[in-house]
Amino acid sequence: MDLNALGTSAGINIGVCVGVFSLYSILRKQPSQARVYFGRRLSIGARKSNALCLDRFVPSASWIVKAWKTTDEEILNNVGLDSVVFVRIIVFSLRIFSIAAVTCILIVLPVNYQGNVLDHKDLPYETLEVFTILNVRQGSKWLWTHCLALYIITFSACVLLYIEYKSITKMRLAHITGSHLNPSQFTVVVRAIPWSQEETYSDSVRKFFMRNYESSYLSHQMVYRSGKVQKLMSNAGKMCKILKDVSIEQNHKPGLYHCGFCGANSDSFQILSHESESSRGKSSLVDNGGVELKRKVCAAAFVFFKTRYAALATSQVLHSSNPMSWVTQLAPEPKDVYWSNLWIPYGQLWIRKIATLLASIAFMLVFLIPVTVVQGMTHADKLQKALPFLKGPLKKKFISQVMTGYLPSVVLILALYTVPPIMMLLSALEGSISRSGRKKSACFKILYFTVWNVFVMNIFAGTVIDSFSVFKKLDSVKDLPPQLASAIPAQAKFFMTYVFTSGWASLACELLQLYPLLCNFIRRYIFRMKDWAIDTMSFPYHTEIPRLLLFGFIGFTCSILVPLILPFLLIYFTLAYFIYRNQIINVYITKYQSGGHLWPMVHNTIIFSLIMMQIIALGVFGLRKSPVSSGFTFPLVIFTLLFNQYCQQRFHPVFKNHVAEILIEMDREDEKYGRTEEIHQQLHAAYCQSPSTSPDTSVAGSYHHQEEESIQDQENVTPGKEPSQVSLNWSVASTFGAPEPI
Repeated sequence: MDLNALGTSAGINIGVCVGVFSLYSILRKQPSQARVYFGRRLSIGARKSNALCLDRFVPSASWIVKAWKTTDEEILNNVGLDSVVFVRIIVFSLRIFSIAAVTCILIVLPVNYQGNVLDHKDLPYETLEVFTILNVRQGSKWLWTHCLALYIITFSACVLLYIEYKSITKMRLAHITGSHLNPSQFTVVVRAIPWSQEETYSDSVRKFFMRNYESSYLSHQMVYRSGKVQKLMSNAGKMCKILKDVSIEQNHKPGLYHCGFCGANSDSFQILSHESESSRGKSSLVDNGGVELKRKVCAAAFVFFKTRYAALATSQVLHSSNPMSWVTQLAPEPKDVYWSNLWIPYGQLWIRKIATLLASIAFMLVFLIPVTVVQGMTHADKLQKALPFLKGPLKKKFISQVMTGYLPSVVLILALYTVPPIMMLLSALEGSISRSGRKKSACFKILYFTVWNVFVMNIFAGTVIDSFSVFKKLDSVKDLPPQLASAIPAQAKFFMTYVFTSGWASLACELLQLYPLLCNFIRRYIFRMKDWAIDTMSFPYHTEIPRLLLFGFIGFTCSILVPLILPFLLIYFTLAYFIYRNQIINVYITKYQSGGHLWPMVHNTIIFSLIMMQIIALGVFGLRKSPVSSGFTFPLVIFTLLFNQYCQQRFHPVFKNHVAEILIEMDREDEKYGRTEEIHQQLHAAYCQSPSTSPDTSVAGSYHHQEEESIQDQENVTPGKEPSQVSLNWSVASTFGAPEPI
């Protein structure tokens, strides 16, 4: 690929981004699209403006200004710690790659370009290889510049990582200290309760904890394997609430929707006009469901304790000589509980983990097929051999540039869209009892999957035969760095176009919210459903964090080999900063908090990226016959490992365990201010599995209240609290207080 082809790919994506940003700035001002682009704002009580004015149809950058002005403190107070951690990943990436870009563009790039190994052409027709390490002669005395850049990037990354880790650790401790009304701190999940013919599971739990923890045990609540009954009850509760709200608000005869296809009236259901009827129907279903639930009690329970410290101490000890019985752990937040997995027998978990691991590996191997196809598309000669009918079109320069420079990345991205749902399914099958744990597991799987297939296999796999031939050349592990050092620069064109397509274009799609936009269009203009309640989405950390870390991994490993990629990565992270902040402020709601649990994974991935960068640099210096540079790189690897070990000892335990000192102090404050009794009274309602005794926690149904009101423009609304944070009743999960007035 030459600079012209690179410019073609960049131009296509720049045009797409500009068009999407302009379209978004217009669509977000339309009242009919408020549910799509202001889901979070509407869920906290913000009301959209229906005023018709010219400004609604003129593109503007007001959303960028709003995202810029919103501080991290506002996001922390109103959205939560997890969102702040995500933003800090982007900020770290911006800082480190700004340093790397300045260093490598000013120091490394001139040395690469003046290497004189490859033939030079006019600048627009220069190949990308001329700007890579491949153009540096063996034994060149200028290789010290690459070693110097390596030191600058490594030390800068470690300093910035230390600052971020320290800051996020303090925020996590502050988050725990400020969560006085968090029921999960008083609750322990008990699994693998031994079966007894003489007594029920509930009696066994009561006797066990009264005998061993009489002074601190408060009560318990059993878990039921309800399956379809639980789903029916939950859906019935939501529907009753929606129909009740609509009947109260409309105060007229039930309206019939017009079908957008034939224009006929839809009378498949009618709105309930009397609360008593809906209540009776719901209570009848609940009663029947309650009988069914009693028949399906599981060997698991939520056990409540009088103090936080008692719950913490109980969760971290063995309760039986058999480690596979009476297994305890701190309970997740009420809205974080993944009820479907609580009934899974504890003895099955290790089998499930092995099975999901094998399934993930099998999926990675199957995915080699699209990876091989993609790499075949990057070479025009291979395309012509495989598809002879393309010989004519590929002779045209523009078509050849698009086919070999742009389409391969697009094909790979389309194939990668199948990865998140499959990995989320496998993570659910593992048996995690929390939604955040399921997302964290999926995040790990997606990260490893994308690094392996996007980076490793795209380097080594031009075709399946080529990939096998490459691995046959690896007589030992010491041959891997030289192979990577020579293969990465050769794939520079693919990584650059991947940044354009999977980076810039994916951010544009994230901003536009294509799927919710399409659903809203169908409901409004085809089925004519103006008053329709939809669930607001939570932030997809399991897909977006691996994407950020993948681009960071590519940036580190390519920094001294292909420095020309760094400015494009900087543009990506700059766009990500504004777009994701806008989405966090306006679109996504926070249903639960994990307390920043994903940051240790982010830290470890960045350390791994630094180690890989240094190992590849060793291969570069070995190929280029520079023993001095290789000698200076070895201490850098050791320093990075020692730095990581220090961070593991200094910060990681805070993310792994709760701090007893903090919990004891919180217990004393509760006792001092008389909050203890109130807390104890609400524990059962917080973890109530049946919707009959807990209020509906879904934010669905909140939108249609705002449909006909017109007070403010969304852009002038200040951030507010989440709907799950409005009430102090723990059945709707709250620790942040009431929403700010709008």
